[in-house]
Amino acid sequence: MALEMKVPSPGESITEVEIASWLVKDGDYVEKDQAIAEVDSDKATLELPAEASGIITLKAEEGDTVAVGDVVCIIDTDAKKPGGDDASDKKETSEKSDSKEDAPKKAEAKTQTPSKSSTPNQEQDKKTYATGSPSPAAKKILDEKGMSSKDVKGSGRDGRITKDDANNATPSMGTPGSGSRGSERKKLSMLRRKVAERLVSAKNETAMLTTFNEVDMTAIFELRNQYKEQFKEKHGVGLGFMSFFTLAVVRALELYPDVNSMIDGDYMITYDFKDISIAVSGPKGLMVPVIRNAENLSFRGVEDEVKRLAIRARDGQITVDEMTGGTFTISNGGVFGSMLSTPIINPPQSAILGMHNIVERAIVRDGGIVVAPVMYVALSYDHRIIDGRESVGFLVAIKEALESPEELLMDGNVKRALEL
Repeated sequence: MALEMKVPSPGESITEVEIASWLVKDGDYVEKDQAIAEVDSDKATLELPAEASGIITLKAEEGDTVAVGDVVCIIDTDAKKPGGDDASDKKETSEKSDSKEDAPKKAEAKTQTPSKSSTPNQEQDKKTYATGSPSPAAKKILDEKGMSSKDVKGSGRDGRITKDDANNATPSMGTPGSGSRGSERKKLSMLRRKVAERLVSAKNETAMLTTFNEVDMTAIFELRNQYKEQFKEKHGVGLGFMSFFTLAVVRALELYPDVNSMIDGDYMITYDFKDISIAVSGPKGLMVPVIRNAENLSFRGVEDEVKRLAIRARDGQITVDEMTGGTFTISNGGVFGSMLSTPIINPPQSAILGMHNIVERAIVRDGGIVVAPVMYVALSYDHRIIDGRESVGFLVAIKEALESPEELLMDGNVKRALEL
C-alpha cells in the first residue's frame, strides 16, 4: 500500500511551508514516527514524522515551498525492512571473494623492491639537518627583522641560511588579491525571510523612537550573590537577571498601560494582561517565545518559564502558539557583549526593552565617585500611541525597580519573594 504523506498545518493562518532539510534519503526504509524532514514556516521550524513504516519516495526537494495539504513523500508500507540472513550471507560471500582476489595482488606487491639508484640532481636536492637552519649571526639579524627562518631560502652548504641571506631577506607584505576570494549563495530560510520582512515593516510603518537610561545593578548583584545557591538548590533553576527585568517590566506596565497597547487602524487596544515576549537566538535565527500572564508569576515562575522556552527554542521544538500573542518584548543583546543598541519593535506590539552588557563604571553615589556594575537600557516605542512622558516614565520606573528590588519587587521580604 502506498501512503501519501501531506504537509500538516503548523498553525492558524499558515498556508505554506518550506522543506528546510530531508533527514532521510530517497529509497530509505523509515520507521513510524521517525523524523524524516524539517519544515520551516514563517514562524517556526518543525519536524515532520513518518506516518507509517516502509520505503520512502521523496516528492519535494530541499528548499521547495509547498502548500499545506500537498504531498511531499510516499511511503510503501508493504515493503520489508532490508537486512536479515540473506543480506548477511551475501556480505560474507562478497568479503571472501574480495579476499581471494586481493591475495595475488599482495603477493605481487611483496616481490617488488624499490630502486636505490638516484640521479645527481636528486642527491643535490637531498635535505639534511642544516637545511633551513640559520647561522648564529643570521638568526640574530632575522630576529631583529621579526622574520622567521621559514621565510628565507638558504644559499649555504646543505641549504643553511647565511648572514648574507638574512641581510638580503625582506619581510613579506602580502600580495593584493592573493587570498581566497570565493563566495557562497544561500537561500534564506522562510523564518529568516519573515523576520526580515517584519523588521523592515516595523521600521517603515511605525513612528519608532528610542529612549535610554542606565541602571546601577549593585543591589541585584548583592541579592543574587547572597541567595542564588539557595534558590537553585530549592527550585532547580538559576536566579538570573531575566526574572528581575520581567517583573520590573510588569510593574512599569501597570503604571504606564499605554506601553502595553497596540494600534489597530484608528483604534488603540490596551491589554490588562502582560504577555512578555523574550527574544532568544535559536538554530534557525531569532525567535520570540512568550511568557504568558507574567503578572501572575513569581521569580521562580519566571525563571522556570524562561528556561523551558529557551531549551525548546534551542532544540527546535518551539511551536507557533508559543511565539504569538505577546504584548511587550524584552531583548537581551548583553549576552553577546552589546553595550548599547536601538532595538526594533516586534509588531504589532508598540514597545521593546533592550538589555545590554554589565560593565563596571565610575558613577556618583551619595556625593562620591564609586565603581559599580552598570547596564545601559533602551526602550524603543511607537510614538503614534506612546508619548514622551509615558516612554521616559516607563523606563525610569524600570530603573527604580531594578535599583531597589527588595522594596519595589519583593515587598520588603526577599525570602518570601524567592520562596526560600
